Amino acid sequence: MAKKKTIMVSSTVYGIEELLEKIYSLLTSFGYEVWMSHKGTIPVLSKKTAFENCLDAVEKCDLFLGIITPFYGSGTDEKDAISITHMELRKAVELNKLRWLLSHDHVVFARNFLKNLGCDTSEKRKALKYKKSDVFGDLRVIDMYEEAILSQQPLRDRKGNWVQKFDRDEDAQLFTTAQFSRFQEAEEFINDNIKKKGGSK
Repeated sequence: MAKKKTIMVSSTVYGIEELLEKIYSLLTSFGYEVWMSHKGTIPVLSKKTAFENCLDAVEKCDLFLGIITPFYGSGTDEKDAISITHMELRKAVELNKLRWLLSHDHVVFARNFLKNLGCDTSEKRKALKYKKSDVFGDLRVIDMYEEAILSQQPLRDRKGNWVQKFDRDEDAQLFTTAQFSRFQEAEEFINDNIKKKGGSK
């Protein structure tokens, strides 16, 4: 029997617990092994830090699904104040993982709004005095979005820069279903054809 493909779901948890539950159910129903911190399914070694375990999971997973929300997440590293979720995204991009990304509409709107006000870089946004709210937690989520779309590269050179905007849970579930049910079907098609030709399993 073929080993299940592992997919890591990287996100903050605050405010999207129900969505994460639904995505977990969808992906497991498609036959994936799902690594998600919210569900406690990320492989954990007690001798490693939370950062190390999460980054190891990014490195070892087959597929990566990142969800960027208006909330930056906890566990920031003291050295550069980067959250675990942000570091996971950076690692996935660095390793050129097969990746799919979702971003909440509030993040996209905030980026465009601030860009039109002249705050079009991370450095300029850092100079702003922003007060955290229940609607939008941290401007650094815009940095995450820009890294996900590979905004620092010329447009013609960007590969793996698709980020799907969503504002309702149903939109995120639709994207998950459309992308990962198809991936599973394609894998099954390839495996079936190999078997018919007498190739290795």
